[in-house]
Amino acid sequence: MARRTKGQYSPSLFDVAQDIIGGLPIKLIEQWLGSEQTHADALRLLQSFQVKGYNVVSDSAGLTRLSRQRGLIEILALIDQPKQLVHGLGTALGGRSVGIWAADNTQMFYPPSVRPESLVSMLLTLQDEIHRGCEIRIGLGAHFGEFYGLSGGLYGAQSDAIEGLAENHTEGGEVVITQALRELLPGGHAFTLAPKDAPPSLLGPCWVVVDGPRLKDLRRSSEPYPIPYSQAFHADLLAYQTRLEDEAFGKHLADKYLQHKTVVLIEREAHQAETPELALFDNLSLSARMKDMGLRHLASHQGEEVKVVGPLGIYVFDAIPAALGFAQLFRRELAREDISCRIGIDVGPVLLFDLPSGGRDIAGVPVNIASKLAQDLGRPGGLYLSEALAEHVDLGGFTERRATVSGVALTFHEG
Repeated sequence: MARRTKGQYSPSLFDVAQDIIGGLPIKLIEQWLGSEQTHADALRLLQSFQVKGYNVVSDSAGLTRLSRQRGLIEILALIDQPKQLVHGLGTALGGRSVGIWAADNTQMFYPPSVRPESLVSMLLTLQDEIHRGCEIRIGLGAHFGEFYGLSGGLYGAQSDAIEGLAENHTEGGEVVITQALRELLPGGHAFTLAPKDAPPSLLGPCWVVVDGPRLKDLRRSSEPYPIPYSQAFHADLLAYQTRLEDEAFGKHLADKYLQHKTVVLIEREAHQAETPELALFDNLSLSARMKDMGLRHLASHQGEEVKVVGPLGIYVFDAIPAALGFAQLFRRELAREDISCRIGIDVGPVLLFDLPSGGRDIAGVPVNIASKLAQDLGRPGGLYLSEALAEHVDLGGFTERRATVSGVALTFHEG
């Protein structure tokens, strides 16, 4: 990638007092843009952020199918329950939460002082608790390695790999560990492990923990997980957990909190570099570029940025034509810089909320559908419209397609 400079970005992007804009370490990116952008510069800037330990990521199973049967508020109430268990048992063992727990996945970091056999036993105990008390099932991926702690999250190639493993290659109820974690288990351990069928990655072979000892005496911490919602909404969500059959209350909450929006989800290509550290900064610079494009074009399209995180940008609009126009403009601008992207668009009720740490986030079926279209079905350079948009836009230049993702049949339009 050609060397980027601060002058290529809008001055307003860096004209802020805080170090983080919506989860993006903007001051660190500014320092990188002002350097020679060598591997030595990357190591120097990242040195103070390096951490070593266990990275454990969870992802919920079957939500796409469930979203066709349940309302958004009910789904949020259901996924709140395993989150409480992940955090309660994890912090009791010495872990800490990582990132924003707004979606259905979670992330915990455990220091090297935690014994590996205790961690694996706790994860089995966690799955038992979820099986007994929750309707939602989760898959867990765990890796021991080195990461970079930035903006309250974990970055680096190893962190990206374990997130990808948990989100794309675990089943509900599974505990999957990497080779690095397996090698830390003591000789003669009591766990039953089976090879995990997963695509090759830098994590090496992975293993499903089929069975093993539990931590029956571990008491859950009472510390709340990092709730991304307002206190008022979370209180209503907890109340709803005890009365999920109350349709009138569910409708009341939906009317109170949900907004009808068109969601544009853009996934740009990830940049490959000579070293993981250079790739990290190159991709952070590209994320800043996406944020910069949003700053310049959203107002004229009456849209709002929800977040830019990693290779993803999520934006919302009241009007469908404005959303489509923004997506097409964004694609052209990225293409002029030789950056390809995949874009998914859907429309419907969503929950938009401000995060306590700054920035915003979103939940709802349109986000899931836009993600499926762009990330699961999309090809580089493609723009994908859900069937819900078909009667609202000119489909000239688009081709109707059908596919099944996560057990859900989708009709969409590719252009």
